[in-house]
Amino acid sequence: MAVARKLFYRDGIRAIGVDEIVRQAGVTKPSLYRSFASKDELAATYLRDYEKGFWQRFNGAVDKHPGDPRKGLLEYLTGLGERAVKGGYRGCGMTNAAVEYPEAGHPARAVGENNKRELRQRLRDMAREMGAKDPDALGDGLLLVIEGAFISGQLFGPGGPAMNVARTAEALIEAALE
Repeated sequence: MAVARKLFYRDGIRAIGVDEIVRQAGVTKPSLYRSFASKDELAATYLRDYEKGFWQRFNGAVDKHPGDPRKGLLEYLTGLGERAVKGGYRGCGMTNAAVEYPEAGHPARAVGENNKRELRQRLRDMAREMGAKDPDALGDGLLLVIEGAFISGQLFGPGGPAMNVARTAEALIEAALE
């Protein structure tokens, strides 16, 4: 799983074949298929594992500021901005999977879609707690800013616009609260 995670994140799920995974992991195809019924299931398992890390970072930042969703979100975004401008950053694995698998119902896409729906709802709820005039619009705006950081981190790397994700979100929040 560790080898698949590294390769899928770095090169993309579709770009990596099972042969490469088993070669680098030092296992046989039959042993891989005893654990995963298909490459699609391996990809979905990778994304479920990836999602756990995502929520650990998100919840870890938010939980440090009980009763203050703004501070918690900005802490998460500060960390995201720092990660997104480091070399080797490839964005959000779930966003990448949604792009790689546009077909509805694909196991990898389903994991990503569920994550993004949950994130959207949480951001809308946080905007409501912040007292936004239109919490759904603010939550959706914050989601767009986050997704923009994921992709611009890949495109621009160090010194790119993703380093300003927290400042951009803060300005958006401020404008939504006026």
